[in-house]
Amino acid sequence: MTRVTMSVTDGIAEVRLTRGDKMNATDPAMFDALIDAIDTLQTSSARCVVLSGEGRAFCAGLDMASMAAGAAGIDLATRSHGPANRVQQVAWGWRTLPMPVIAAVHGLAFGGGMQIMAGADIRIAAPDTRFAIMEAKWGLVADMAGFALWRGVRSDALRELAYTAREFDGAEAQATGFVTRLADDPYAAALDLARTIAGRSPDAVRAAKRLANLADDADARAILAAESAEQQALLGRPNQVEAVRAGMERRAPGSTD
Repeated sequence: MTRVTMSVTDGIAEVRLTRGDKMNATDPAMFDALIDAIDTLQTSSARCVVLSGEGRAFCAGLDMASMAAGAAGIDLATRSHGPANRVQQVAWGWRTLPMPVIAAVHGLAFGGGMQIMAGADIRIAAPDTRFAIMEAKWGLVADMAGFALWRGVRSDALRELAYTAREFDGAEAQATGFVTRLADDPYAAALDLARTIAGRSPDAVRAAKRLANLADDADARAILAAESAEQQALLGRPNQVEAVRAGMERRAPGSTD
């Protein structure tokens, strides 16, 4: 059974979890499919990615029955994808993509689902979405890169929710930093935003993502140097020249890919 589908139209890659009958709960086959999608996108010319789930939920977290059957064989020590292990790559991998990723979240985002969406640059959720860092309920901790990706979340709120596994709604998710903004139709809002991003210079957008990622980890000296290097590489390039001309002529920029 297909776990994930991917298509690219007008510069927008749509990645959709397609295990709707199980609320897109993750199992080994979905891990494989998500990692394959991330690997494919690493070299894609797509300008933006929209990540969503079909059916009633974005992702209900781990399929506990499936994972329990093979839990003894899971290798968490091996760093198979740079700093991440295979399990972490399912969430961390979105951050490593060269283009922005927008998660459209609805229904449920529990456990691993919250961590997968955390890998996106921007997260748009329906107000009635139910969220939970569910791992404490099972005597576990979030280990799919959640703590590395939740740096923008208020620390006290993160601690309470990680300690208790308490459910919370979209308004609290936005207030604490798990979600960027709310929309009644998060998928439509994500596509609309993706079209706007896809209309900008892909060179500049990708450079901005590299700088935003660096800003989470580096000191001021490294960030300032990287800003200068990225800007120097953009100045006078075809996409930058076209962006200026389009702005002066009050029209949408054309593609110079």
